[in-house]
Amino acid sequence: MKLLPVFVLCAAAALLGNAQERDFLTPDEADRVREVQEPNERLKLYIYFARQRVDMLKQTLSKEKPGRSVFVHDTLEDFTQIIEAIDTVADDALRRKLDITVGLAAVAAAEKELLADLEKVLSAPPKDYQRYEFVLKQAVETTQDSLELSQQDIKERGREVATREEKIKAERESMMSVEEVKARKEAEKKAAETPKKKAPTLRRKGEIEELKKKTQE
Repeated sequence: MKLLPVFVLCAAAALLGNAQERDFLTPDEADRVREVQEPNERLKLYIYFARQRVDMLKQTLSKEKPGRSVFVHDTLEDFTQIIEAIDTVADDALRRKLDITVGLAAVAAAEKELLADLEKVLSAPPKDYQRYEFVLKQAVETTQDSLELSQQDIKERGREVATREEKIKAERESMMSVEEVKARKEAEKKAAETPKKKAPTLRRKGEIEELKKKTQE
């Protein structure tokens, strides 16, 4: 009998571990994200995934059936992480000084609609609402915050990202030794001075020279 509490704790820990390992994207979606490197297009792709989650949510909530609260809970969690991924992609692009005006406009327009859909669920809570109340409110708050960022002046947001990066960098360096800081700065300087490699080509050397001659003619 003494072993029972230990077994229960181990089982609970295993279940928690599995929940934490669950990816918020399907394998196919993750592959599509990796294929889309351009930030504006990646933002649009994440918005597409977010719309899918909300559509699934509305469809599931339209019918009362056993076990739906678990699906609703997981879908809301996935949705929230997708919205967080949108903010991460945008901040990373701004850090690299890339133009994401088009992507952010698409994000802002979509998030307004998505937020309205989530707030409708809040205004008329279903019977099993208490089982996913926390994640629903979290999804609403995350979408509200992301919408504010998407509507923010892009230059101002870029400055905030840069300031935050400098702060994080300073905090990291404060925990490093003088030698480590020096080595890191030298590595950064060397990386900045290193010329970028030419893009690989499948053409042979003779074909490249011939192409150059034709271009000059």
